[in-house]
Amino acid sequence: MRAVVCRSHDSDSGVALETVAAPPMIELGVRIATRVIGVSFANQLVLDGKHQNTPPLPFIPGTEVAGVVLECAPGVTHLRPGDRVAAGTRSGGFAEEVVVPQATAYRLPEAIDFEAAVHFPTIYATAYAALRWRARVQPGEVVLVHGAAGGSGMAAVEIARCLGATVIATAGSDEKLALVARHGAQVLINHRHGPFRDAVLAATGGRGADVIYDPVGGAIFDESLRCIAPDGRIIPMGFASGAIPQIPANLALVKNITVIGLYWGYYVGWARTLPPAGTEARVRTAFGEMFEWCAQGRLRPLTWRTYPISEFRQALAAIASREVMGRVALLP
Repeated sequence: MRAVVCRSHDSDSGVALETVAAPPMIELGVRIATRVIGVSFANQLVLDGKHQNTPPLPFIPGTEVAGVVLECAPGVTHLRPGDRVAAGTRSGGFAEEVVVPQATAYRLPEAIDFEAAVHFPTIYATAYAALRWRARVQPGEVVLVHGAAGGSGMAAVEIARCLGATVIATAGSDEKLALVARHGAQVLINHRHGPFRDAVLAATGGRGADVIYDPVGGAIFDESLRCIAPDGRIIPMGFASGAIPQIPANLALVKNITVIGLYWGYYVGWARTLPPAGTEARVRTAFGEMFEWCAQGRLRPLTWRTYPISEFRQALAAIASREVMGRVALLP
């Protein structure tokens, strides 16, 4: 099979498309012929050796795929050959075939195509877990989403709307904000026009946002602390700005706020500590709800552009350029 292989943490010379052996089957695993492969900012971090989930060299990057089940290991009960699925994997996704545990593969309703499906294994799942499970967003609350036109941000906008929240979105251009509005954001702020703090406070009658979803970090996180409501929750989802903020404990104290961490991998067995019993069923219930919302048209995953797998560098460069609205994907 063809696969992108990382042999050293040098994006120019250490990563290439190669012909390699198909991965071996694992216990309770399923083999998937990939049809669409998700690409994210985290993939570049892994290739550079800067992500907490970087595998030992050599490895095949990629954590999100959608495709068709080719083979099931003995004992697999959830799936059978021929099933259309979305699946998450620790690595191995940038390939024509991938083997994943049955626990992280999810059968797709007919209404959801592969391009939409590839958004769910980590991007939408992360937004769902952060907003529904960890922040416990309630109808009528205000959710502020930064980087709202990117894949992570757009997923958070749509999930928050499904939970009944009012969504304030920030982005870096009016074009991006117009797109985010079509995906459910109600208050739009171009952060390049000046500090967003005053606009958030004005939109909330001076109270601030109840929940802040921040995949950007850096100065964005720092300013967010100045427009969060009492009893608010802020979720640092990533650090696309390149700067990891330091959280001033005095502000958490005097503003009565909660800083929430969320690592989706914990729920699907990628962390050092295994999740509690019953987590797999909880995750499948979450995917069932998200797939239902998608089939109803309430979630509308946006694939900005697809690239053949041979153009994986161009896909990663597009993300780095910050021109992408929604997500990009590879076609094997």
